[in-house]
Amino acid sequence: MNIYVLLKKTFDTEEKIVVSDGRIEDDSAEYIINPYDEYAVEEAIKQRDEHGGEVTVVTVGDEDSEKQLRTALAMGADKAVLINTEDDLEEGDQYTTTEILAAYFEDKDVDLILAGNVAIDEASGQVGPRLAEKLDIPFVTTIVGLDIENETVHIEKDVEGDVEKVETSLPLLVTCQQGLNEPRYPSLPGIMKAKKKPLEELELDDLDLDEDDLEPKTETIDIFLPPEKEAGRILEGEIEDQVKELVSLLKDEAKVL
Repeated sequence: MNIYVLLKKTFDTEEKIVVSDGRIEDDSAEYIINPYDEYAVEEAIKQRDEHGGEVTVVTVGDEDSEKQLRTALAMGADKAVLINTEDDLEEGDQYTTTEILAAYFEDKDVDLILAGNVAIDEASGQVGPRLAEKLDIPFVTTIVGLDIENETVHIEKDVEGDVEKVETSLPLLVTCQQGLNEPRYPSLPGIMKAKKKPLEELELDDLDLDEDDLEPKTETIDIFLPPEKEAGRILEGEIEDQVKELVSLLKDEAKVL
């Protein structure tokens, strides 16, 4: 099977993110593989081990994205592709990313493409479905189960806490949700092997793309951190007095009553 994973470099939300003048200060930010993409990498490796073939991870980003690709290779992926737009694009959005990926996959023999359900930085969840439409292949989002039998694919899809069962066929694109699997940690031998695995770097010219055709369809007006949460308040005294005070606070301060 020819299995591909769409991977994105995202901010580590467990680290402190600094925003200045409406922009995130990249120098102080820590980057990781988008956590939902880790489910996609893990599932791709499992499907390859069961059905044969190879796993290629693909990202659209800058030179520093090589670190996340090497991590995916250390997890067990076979090859990696970095489509470097650092010198060609000042800005982009989901449309831009989709157009670049569609050009990359134009001449590829694809059986299965996996992606994360959303990216934790923008959380649009659009790139996977948009790409499937461009490639004219079926897609299923938020999957929590994947079983392939020959050309038939049995999927369990998360729907607001419940599960919907879907049957479709290859080629196919899916986006992966928490609960699909438990992503493995790169082992020391895996990290050593990853250094020797092929990592191809492409630019827009290699895909016959022009910067003018990739202008984003959306505009970011502002970037800001959410307000800090206020400390909770503990009510004291008799239960009856606490209830009265709580009702008063909900009505007069929170204004939810």
